[in-house]
Amino acid sequence: MDSTPAMRLFVLHHAGGSHLLYRHWPAALPDTWDVRLLDAPGHGLLLDEPQITDAGRLADFLLRSIEPELTSPYALFGHSMGALLAYEITRRVVDRGLPLPVWVGVSARSAPQLAGPRVRYHELPDAELRNRLRLLGGTPDGVFDDPDLWELFEPIIRADLRLVENWHPARDTGPLPVALSAYAGGEDHSASPLRMTGWEEHTEHFLGLRVFDGDHFYFQDDPGPLLRQIERDATTALAAAGATHSS
Repeated sequence: MDSTPAMRLFVLHHAGGSHLLYRHWPAALPDTWDVRLLDAPGHGLLLDEPQITDAGRLADFLLRSIEPELTSPYALFGHSMGALLAYEITRRVVDRGLPLPVWVGVSARSAPQLAGPRVRYHELPDAELRNRLRLLGGTPDGVFDDPDLWELFEPIIRADLRLVENWHPARDTGPLPVALSAYAGGEDHSASPLRMTGWEEHTEHFLGLRVFDGDHFYFQDDPGPLLRQIERDATTALAAAGATHSS
C-alpha cells in the first residue's frame, strides 16, 4: 500500500467485542484505504492488558494509540460502544487542535443527549444477562455454551456495559466540525432509528441517518450494504474536505 492512503479508517468495536467481528472489512473496502481495526485493552489482541472501564480514559488511550497515524486523511467508525468512543475521541481531537477526521460514522448508539440507561444491563443476574446478549447478537454462541469461556468474558462484558451505561457526555460542547453519518438497524430496540436521529444536533455536517434491515447487529450476517454506504459517505466527506482545502 502507498505510504499515504486515500483514507485511513479506524474501526471501534462494540461492548464485549473485539476486532474479530470486523476482520473481513479491510478486504471489502477500497484497496486505497488503510483500514485499522482497534481493540480496547482487555479485548482481542490486547486481552492481557488491564481493561479500562471509563469512557473518557478509554478514549484517551485509543487517541494516544492512533495519534501518530493521523498523518493522512482519516475517519472513525464505531458500532454501539465504539460509536460513543468515536464521538469522545473526536471531541478530544477538536479540543487539542489535532488534525480533524474527515468523517465520523456512528452505528447503533443513541444520540448523546439520550445518554443514561433505561435498564442497567451490567447489573442483571447471570441468566438474564446471557439472554439479553443472545437477543442482541454479536457474541459467539460458544461463549455462552462453554462455562470456562463465559467465566473469562462475563466480567469483560459487564465492565463494558457499565462504561456505556455510566457515560455522560460533556455539556454545552457544541456540534462537531466534522461530517457525520448515523447508522441504525430498523428493528433495533436499544438504539432505534428514532433514538439515532438526535445525532444530527452533534455535527455541523450531518450526512444523514441510514437505516438497514435487522436489529442491533444488523450487519453481522452480511456487512456488504453497510460497507458500501460507509464507502459512499466517507468518500463524499473526503471530497468535500478536499474541495474546502483547495478553495
